[in-house]
Amino acid sequence: MAFQIILNFVLAFVWMFLSSNFTAAGFIVGFILGIILIIIMRRFFTTRLYVYRIWAIIKLTLLFLKELVLANIQVLRVVLKPKLDMQPAFFAYPTVLTQEWEITLLSSLITLTPGTVVVHVSDDAKTLFVHAIDISDVDEAVAAIRDSFEKAILEVSKS
Repeated sequence: MAFQIILNFVLAFVWMFLSSNFTAAGFIVGFILGIILIIIMRRFFTTRLYVYRIWAIIKLTLLFLKELVLANIQVLRVVLKPKLDMQPAFFAYPTVLTQEWEITLLSSLITLTPGTVVVHVSDDAKTLFVHAIDISDVDEAVAAIRDSFEKAILEVSKS
C-alpha cells in the first residue's frame, strides 16, 4: 500500500514537471491521473489498491459520526425522561479482531460513543467488557457493534 501511495505522488510530480504547471491544481490533476494509471495497472500489484482502503476509512469515519449523533440523542432521551427507568448493564463482547490496533480502535469507538464504555479487555484480547448506560437486550447490542464498527474495521484492515 505504501508503495502505491509513493508511486501516485511520484506520478503527480512527474505530471507537474511535464506540463510545467507548478500549482496545486497541477498537482491534483497529476494525482488523479496517477490514481487512474494505478487502477489500470492494478493486476501488477500483489496487494489491494490503497484507494479501497482510503474509501473504507472514510466509510468508517462516517459510520462513527452517524453512531455518535444517534447515541447522543439516545442518551439525551434517557436523561430528559421524568422517571429514570434506565437499565444499565455490563456485557461481554467477543471479537474476531486479532491485531492490537484493531482492538484498540474498536475499544475507542465504543468508548467515544456516549452511553457506552469499554472497561476491560481480556488477557487474550478476544473479549471486550462493555458497560452501557441503558440497554434492554444484550444480544441486540452485541449484534449492533458487530454489524457496524467491527465490520467496518475488518473492511479497513483486510489486504
